[in-house]
Amino acid sequence: MSQQMPYPSYPSYGYDMYQSTQFPYGMPQQQQQQQQLAPMQPSGTFIPGTPVTPGQMLVEESYIENILRLNRGKVITVYQTFENNSQWNAKIFRGVLETAGRDHIILSDPQTGKRYLLLMVNTDYITADEELNYVPPSLPIGMR
Repeated sequence: MSQQMPYPSYPSYGYDMYQSTQFPYGMPQQQQQQQQLAPMQPSGTFIPGTPVTPGQMLVEESYIENILRLNRGKVITVYQTFENNSQWNAKIFRGVLETAGRDHIILSDPQTGKRYLLLMVNTDYITADEELNYVPPSLPIGMR
């Protein structure tokens, strides 16, 4: 009976391998101590089971859903295409950004009161008539 080799431990989602105490395949670690970062999911919530100690910085990655959430209440235009649709291959939706999630955007049309739940998978690009709020992600110390 052959002996199975253990799988290497890969960094989990949102985990910064440059800040870890273990590296896959036993790669050497830098000796300099850096400020630790607490990983967050794209939705802006903590990754369950991740311990947060005093002095840790909270890091949120730059995802479309997070950028959209920073701009709730602004009027945006969402350009979408739909494959294999004989009635309409492309559509444009304009309205007030209510919220956004990992796979969707919710717009409301102030003139009709109608709300649209749009899938991100169909979204090609988004425009806004005013400046968008955006917080660029910061790189860990030593990666700048």
